[in-house]
Amino acid sequence: MIYTNARFLTQPITGVQRFAIEISKQLKILMGDEIKFISPSNILHTEIADYLNVEVVGKRKGHLWEQMDLPLYLKKRNNPFLLNLCSTAPATYSNQFVTHHDITYVRYPESFSLSFRIWYKLLIPQILKHSKGLITVSNFSKREISEYYKYSLDKIHVISNAVNKEFANIKSNLIEIDNNSSNKYLLAVSSNNYHKNFKRLIEAFSLLPKEIDIKLLIVGNYNSNSFSHIKLSNLDDRIRFLGRVSDSELIKLYQSAEAFVFPSLYEGFGIPPLEAQACGCPVLAAKTASIPEVLGNSSLFFDPTDIQSINLAIIKILRTPGLKRELKEKGMENLKKYSWKSSAEKIIKIIGI
Repeated sequence: MIYTNARFLTQPITGVQRFAIEISKQLKILMGDEIKFISPSNILHTEIADYLNVEVVGKRKGHLWEQMDLPLYLKKRNNPFLLNLCSTAPATYSNQFVTHHDITYVRYPESFSLSFRIWYKLLIPQILKHSKGLITVSNFSKREISEYYKYSLDKIHVISNAVNKEFANIKSNLIEIDNNSSNKYLLAVSSNNYHKNFKRLIEAFSLLPKEIDIKLLIVGNYNSNSFSHIKLSNLDDRIRFLGRVSDSELIKLYQSAEAFVFPSLYEGFGIPPLEAQACGCPVLAAKTASIPEVLGNSSLFFDPTDIQSINLAIIKILRTPGLKRELKEKGMENLKKYSWKSSAEKIIKIIGI
């Protein structure tokens, strides 16, 4: 019997939780009753928990549950093997595999709170010290983690993200942005973190000539601190902040966009460009960190630290006949490399079931 730390079901879904959820679904299909999912009581995603047949244990929540209730539960069952699919795990439990997506908190500490950085500085070395092996999502992250933590490359296994089947190239009704104006737009997905680099994207977009009739739609939690170096009152009136949207709304936005722009300075993997490609949307992306590894030749790349480079990439996709079609075709080909099922199968092979 394999036990899986399902604390991710108590957390809002970002890329880390998406990885854990989709891998867990596939492991449940592949392993049936040979895998058990364990969670604290404050579950947010009840439908997924029901599908996984999650067992709620302990009385604590959050990190206290993970560091106290979970290992105590396992100890009473003779310390079985534990699979951790998010970025944390019991610090001193030895019979386990852990997952760590990247070390953004080291490379771009300004994206995280001081308490988060202190906690990870204390916790992650202990987790790595007591783990049998580590899962990460790209060869880039494998090298970064190994170099920074002096953790053996031989013990790090790359398991890729993928895209959910709901993201598909089925054209929806045209998205209406404003009355009496063009409905053409570029799409980006934002977060409040500094390393997502939306300041430079906004500045680069604002340099577009006014005769280019196109909008920039930014999806995600809007917080003025994210753009603290930009005078929001002076923002280009072609820029729209849409806030959080549902997956179905996001899919429609991908499907109708002229292009998806991914300006991040640092990613362990980066799922949104693959989602865009699955929806038939050409991708412009930062040539940095893991992004070239994930996208191969299927994106038009730019230097994310250079506003002019971002601006020129946007102009090129809008003014070069045939480029959008070429990138769409390359995007669909790129997607063939990624599958949640094959990633789950690799995990089963790695842990020796």
